[in-house]
Amino acid sequence: MVRIQRDEVDAHAVALIPQGRMSAEWAELLELECEQLSRWGFRVVVDLSEVVVIGRYGLEALRRLSPARVGITGCSPLIAARLEQEGIPAEPR
Repeated sequence: MVRIQRDEVDAHAVALIPQGRMSAEWAELLELECEQLSRWGFRVVVDLSEVVVIGRYGLEALRRLSPARVGITGCSPLIAARLEQEGIPAEPR
């Protein structure tokens, strides 16, 4: 299970902070949330500092997010290495 916290960074940016395990249903929810915020004109940052495990569906969801509208940050070294293997651009902690 994962919980997604939303923090407004400024008037044009929102940080989404998933917490826990990113499985299929939660990956889909995160992806939908990012897409909706992007459509509304927000720059979205997904902060993965509270994620302990990313499953296959989580990786696929992160891969589909547009790097131009959604940034990925706060990755632990293990998650950063996994994202790098998958070709998903991310900034480590």
